[in-house]
Amino acid sequence: MSEQTRYRRERDSMGEFKVPSDAYYGANTMRAVLNFPISELRFSRSFIEAVANIKLAAAQTNMELGLLENNLGEAIIKAATEVAAGDFDDQFVVDIFQTGSGTSTNMNVNEVISNRAIEILGGEIGSKTPVHPNDHVNIGQSSNDVIPTAIHLAAVGAIKNSLVPSLEKLEKSLSKKAEEFMPVIKTGRTHLQDATPVRLGQEFLGHAGQIQRGIERSNHALKELAEVALGGTAVGTGVNTHPEFATKVCRRISRSLGVEIKETENHFQSQSTLDNVVESSGSMKTIAVSLMKIANDIRWMGSGPRGGFGEIELPEVQPGSSIMPGKVNPVIPESVCQVSAQVIGNDATVSIAGQSGNFEINVMMPVAAYNFLQSIELLARASENLADQCVDGLKATDKGPEMVDRGLAIVTTLVPHIGYDASADIAHKAQATGQTVLEIAIIETDLEESELREILNPESMTEPGVSGISVG
Repeated sequence: MSEQTRYRRERDSMGEFKVPSDAYYGANTMRAVLNFPISELRFSRSFIEAVANIKLAAAQTNMELGLLENNLGEAIIKAATEVAAGDFDDQFVVDIFQTGSGTSTNMNVNEVISNRAIEILGGEIGSKTPVHPNDHVNIGQSSNDVIPTAIHLAAVGAIKNSLVPSLEKLEKSLSKKAEEFMPVIKTGRTHLQDATPVRLGQEFLGHAGQIQRGIERSNHALKELAEVALGGTAVGTGVNTHPEFATKVCRRISRSLGVEIKETENHFQSQSTLDNVVESSGSMKTIAVSLMKIANDIRWMGSGPRGGFGEIELPEVQPGSSIMPGKVNPVIPESVCQVSAQVIGNDATVSIAGQSGNFEINVMMPVAAYNFLQSIELLARASENLADQCVDGLKATDKGPEMVDRGLAIVTTLVPHIGYDASADIAHKAQATGQTVLEIAIIETDLEESELREILNPESMTEPGVSGISVG
C-alpha cells in the first residue's frame, strides 16, 4: 500500500498534515499523538463516554436554540451516541500526558464525531464538510469547560453505579459476619499486644461501620461533583455561548445520569480550580485507608494456621507457594492492600494537580482525571471482590476463645477491687509462671474463687460496666 493510499491530507489552523486514511480522528489529534509520545496511558472508557454525552446533549440543545441545522444536529447526535456506546474507542489515541487543559482529547472527540457524522451524511471523512469539528460539534463549548465537566460526569456515574453499590455489598457482608461472630469471645489487641477481651463480632461491626462511613463520603462526593463548569467557555465569562446553553445541557444530562447535574454559580472558581475533584479524591483515599485497615485485620486474625493468631479461617482461593506444599495465603486481602496503596498514591497526584491552577485554568486536568477515575473503579472492584471472595467465606475458629483464658489483660477487671499495682503484680506473676490470672489471683487475693470467676468472666468484659459490681 502506497503512502498516498495509507494517508490522507488535511488542513488545520497550522497548515497541512498527514492523517491515516482509515482514521476517524483528524489533523489536530494526529499532531497531539506525535507531540506526546509519553506513555501507554489513555483516558478511561467512562471519561470518553462522558465527553461524548456532553457533545450529544450540546447538539440537542443547539438545535433547540436554533444554532445548529437539524440535519447536521441529527447526524452529530447519532455519531455521539455511537461514541458514547464505545463503538469508536480505538480512535481515542491521545496520551494522558498532553496539554494540561485536555484540549487534544476534546478535539479528538470533536473530530471523531464530526467525521462519523460526515460519513452518516454521505460525505468524505476528513473534509470537515458538511460537519465541522469546531463550528458544529463544539458550538458553545471550550476544552476549558468541557474537560472539567467530563471529569465530574464520569466520576458521578462511576460512584453512583459502581462504587456505592460495591461498598453497600461489602458493608452487608461485614454486618452479616458481625452478627454471626457476635457469640465468639477473643483477645482484644492494642499495639499488637494482648488487651481486654472483645467479641469477634464487635471487631467486624467496627469494619462495617468504616464502610458505612465510606458510603456516606461517596454520597457527599456525588453532591460536590454534580456542580459542573459547562457554560464558562474559555475563561469563565461564557463568551461565544448562548445564555441558556449550559442549563439546558445539564438538564438533559441529569435525565440520562439519574443525578441532578447543575451549572456552577461561579465559573471563575469552577474552571480555575479542581477543588471539587481534590476533595472527592480525598474521600476515595479515606475509603482506601479503611479498606487497608480491614484487609490487614483479616490477614492478622487469619495468620498461621498454627504459628499465628489463627482466630479465623480465610477461604482457600489458590495455592500460596511454588515451593511450600499446602500453603495458602491471604491473597484477596493482599490485593485490597495494593489497591489501597495505589489509590493513596493517586490522591497525592490529584492534590499536586489541584494546586496547578494558574489564573483562569488548571493545567493538569488530564492527569487528575486519570488518577481520580482510576481510584473510583479500583475501589469499587476491590470492595466487591473482598466481599465475594473473602468476607462471605470467613469462619471463626476455636483458637480465639481458647487464648482468652490464658490472656493477661483480663486482670484489668480486678483493678476496681484490688487496685492497679496489685493487679499488675498478678499479671507479672502469671506471665513468669505460665499460670492463668485466675490461678494467681486465687493465691494472691482474699477474694473467693466464685467471686473471682465472676470478676474475670470474659463475656462481661465485652460490654460497659464493672465486673463483679452490680449497678442500681
